[in-house]
Amino acid sequence: MRLSLFAGLRPFSLGAALRDALAGVTLASMNIPQVLGYARIAGAPVAAGLYTVLLPLVAFAVFGSSRHLVVAADSATAAIFSSSVSRMAKPASEEYMALVGMVALLTAGLLLLARIFKLGFLADFLSRTVLVGFLTGVGFQVGVAMLGDMLGVAAASHRTLIQVREIVQGLPQLNLPTLGLSALVAGGILLGQRFKPRLPVSLVAVVGTIAASASFRFAERGIAVIGPVPGGLPSIKLPEASWSEILALAPVAASCFVMIIAQSAATSRVYAVRSHERVDENADILGLAAANAAAAASGTFVVNGSPTQTAMAASAGARSQVAQLVFAGVTLLVLLVLTGPLQYLPRCVLASIVFTIAIGMVDAKGLRAILKESPGEFYLALFTAAAVVVIGVEQGILIAIVLSLLRHVRHSYRPHAMVLAPDAKGRWVETPAAPGLETERGMIVYRFGADLFYANVNRFADEVRALVESAPTPVRWFVVDAGAITDIDFSAAQSIRDLLDDLHRQNVVMVFARVSSYLRSDMDRHGIATAMGEARIFVTLHEALEAVRGGARRSPST
Repeated sequence: MRLSLFAGLRPFSLGAALRDALAGVTLASMNIPQVLGYARIAGAPVAAGLYTVLLPLVAFAVFGSSRHLVVAADSATAAIFSSSVSRMAKPASEEYMALVGMVALLTAGLLLLARIFKLGFLADFLSRTVLVGFLTGVGFQVGVAMLGDMLGVAAASHRTLIQVREIVQGLPQLNLPTLGLSALVAGGILLGQRFKPRLPVSLVAVVGTIAASASFRFAERGIAVIGPVPGGLPSIKLPEASWSEILALAPVAASCFVMIIAQSAATSRVYAVRSHERVDENADILGLAAANAAAAASGTFVVNGSPTQTAMAASAGARSQVAQLVFAGVTLLVLLVLTGPLQYLPRCVLASIVFTIAIGMVDAKGLRAILKESPGEFYLALFTAAAVVVIGVEQGILIAIVLSLLRHVRHSYRPHAMVLAPDAKGRWVETPAAPGLETERGMIVYRFGADLFYANVNRFADEVRALVESAPTPVRWFVVDAGAITDIDFSAAQSIRDLLDDLHRQNVVMVFARVSSYLRSDMDRHGIATAMGEARIFVTLHEALEAVRGGARRSPST
């Protein structure tokens, strides 16, 4: 495994570094309130949110390759582990943080294995459709979870639907000052995002409400505050957990691993393309492993390549990991000298910041685009979102993976099948395969749009038989355009040999055209080439048609 350190800082120049340093200060002003909110989603102390943008940021800058990816706290992964770990220990407790740290350490181990075995391609197994649906579901779940603090109403459950019931039941105890402050902060942030996206409205809200809370003693007026925040550097030690707890946390870490692989890879690709750069996904996986190991050792939770924070970095003008290192430096300054005032921060303000993050996770534009282009995939995204809300985040990510794979299998099971058929002017055009079609008298040219395997070969064989039996004139030649077929498995090969026997009894000759070297190798290995005869396998469709029309019996080009 070859290491390339500080790849996200290269090529380096002093002028660009100064520009990125300024962007890093801007990024910190926008993102520090965000990571406080992510700590709230994670069920962790506020200081743990700051720890995610300290050593983990530095670790990724050292070992990762992306110049743009911001690796820190993220709402999706925070929601994944908090929903499970909160049932094992009280949120924000010492035991809870030990379990959360173990999740980060296990996730780091899985990422390291993925790097060793070069498993960056796993990101491709979570389709964009279900990822949009998953994040939309997480957005709804997180938004509902924040409503209790925003309204001053207690909601003890960790299940979204039960939380809704508890909030509705608690409405008679609604705290009006808390509601007013929440509406002011959430409305201000949303308006700022709409009209002045580069203005650090969240930071203004945090600083302003801290000052107001300290001056007017919000805590004595029924507006809850977060309380004392420990300052200073995090303690460096590895988390401890029993074997039974590690086994219980392993599926949680696996869910975080899948989300990190999918989300980080997609984000780094987008920004690399925009900047006309190449991205080394496997190097980024190593950087993510190092960042999560640093998170576990510094007493915080799982970190991820955050799309939201990466977008913020880009909008601030960041073009390399120099900006992220400066962000970490500003965070260090906050931890050393500025944690005292944080104790006056109203909980409803923090919840309002998280609520606006949750709204941003609901990708309405993406859902509309999916609905416009593919209604079936839109319903798949909605089902994924509903599964997250009703069943849970951890189960939702597993359902998302399964649905992505099923969608792929469905396309392979029911690929497009076409027949070259004459149009009104006598030209051959691709027409969806249907009984009664023929290419010309006595010949059908048929195109199957996927590899042949055990699940779809019966569909292939049945369609071939139906086309032969319903042709307007007796079929003498059946030409399979195999341009989309690169592989035939054992079960499919047996079915094709049976099909060849059936066609032979009907005096129909099957010919394969556009046969690649990979397909030809499978046909030789499974005995299909022998059963058909060498003279019926061609590299090009033109050769096949020439041989059929001339009744030739010659060997194909190789």
